[in-house]
Amino acid sequence: MMEQGCCPCHESKKRTEEEVHALLNRLSRIEGQVRGLRGMVERSAYCPDILNQVAATRAALDAFSRELLSAHIRTCVAEDVRAGREDTVEELVALLQRMMK
Repeated sequence: MMEQGCCPCHESKKRTEEEVHALLNRLSRIEGQVRGLRGMVERSAYCPDILNQVAATRAALDAFSRELLSAHIRTCVAEDVRAGREDTVEELVALLQRMMK
């Protein structure tokens, strides 16, 4: 199993095998949804049907983001705050502001 937590340089993150597996599974489902959208456009599907699939894909991306953000806060942010690196809180605030646009 990989070590959990961020490296001090914040350019990478070590994730558990379980976390990687869960994130990759979500991304695979999202890829399938996007391929489905492409197929719908190619088949000239009815606009509301395509838009419903877009909404489902967006919801799946949002769920992926929430899962990743939750893990980030529980590991990287918590570890940095305990280590006295308060700039991580500002980084998190800026990230949340970008995500909420």
